[in-house]
Amino acid sequence: MASSSGAGGVQAFDSFYKEVKEIEKRDENLTPAAQIERLTKPGHTYRNLNPFEVLQIDPDMSLEDAKKKFRRMSILVHPDKNQGDLERAQVAFDAVKRAWNLLETKETRKACLEVVEEAKGRTNINMEEKRRKLRREGKPQVIEEDNPVLYKKAVAILTMKLFADLERKRQENENKISEDAKKKREKE
Repeated sequence: MASSSGAGGVQAFDSFYKEVKEIEKRDENLTPAAQIERLTKPGHTYRNLNPFEVLQIDPDMSLEDAKKKFRRMSILVHPDKNQGDLERAQVAFDAVKRAWNLLETKETRKACLEVVEEAKGRTNINMEEKRRKLRREGKPQVIEEDNPVLYKKAVAILTMKLFADLERKRQENENKISEDAKKKREKE
């Protein structure tokens, strides 16, 4: 009996230690080179659609704290401060500025928060489906998303996908409008 509670204590400590290491890893990213790399690595165009991810903030963070994070981040990646990597610094700076523009406006911030809420809702539905499947198979109903760190990661991944879907729809809409205008001009 004592050994099972000891194993739980070890697991709790391992989980805590892993979180500490992740925080340390995140904090070491607070260098200009690391931030520029993060914001310009392959796939950045879709990853950078999520303003919370770009600014590395929690969606529940106050607007004032988000503004402080934006200022810090924009200084880190500002092209004037990164003369040796000017082009990528400009891409990173533009991503940070776009993210802040979305969050500082009440309507667009609300829309971004709705995307995060939808991701949480879908993640919860996916978790229930996994549990239902395990129940049918007669297996324990413990899933990896029960771990708060993995739950947060699953929500973040789904949030990124939802922002990407919105961007694709926006581009398709833009292309359709452009095509319609072109057809109209050709008709005239």
